[in-house]
Amino acid sequence: MTGSTPKPFEEVEHVADAALKVYGRDWSEFLVNAAHGMFSLMADCQDTQASRQHEIALRATDRETLLVDWLSELLYLHEMENVVYTGFEILEASPCALRAIVKGTDRWQPQTAVKAVTFNDLHIERTPQGYTATIVFDT
Repeated sequence: MTGSTPKPFEEVEHVADAALKVYGRDWSEFLVNAAHGMFSLMADCQDTQASRQHEIALRATDRETLLVDWLSELLYLHEMENVVYTGFEILEASPCALRAIVKGTDRWQPQTAVKAVTFNDLHIERTPQGYTATIVFDT
């Protein structure tokens, strides 16, 4: 991370799958940046006008599980509706709970097929600048 406004995410080298280094100044921003990063791997959106909207509510035992559950729920919705989510409004976020509204579009071009979010070496680090983690995806 450089300066006070780091990139929200960046693709990093990984042996067999896809991986993103994700940053966020706070927990909500970190969750949003992780979602944007995952969908940036998956698709090139033709139109960001929302055609679908969902409210998501999750509970987990820790931050890592909540992150994997969040991204997995978005993958599930993507597969069920053929929608790429581009809008994320975090209504509530704590280390073990999340409530959000997500909005997506069905106008997109596929890039990388993400099959799953993994716990592979997943550790969310809290720094003075915020949160950071490397997230590995099965492709």
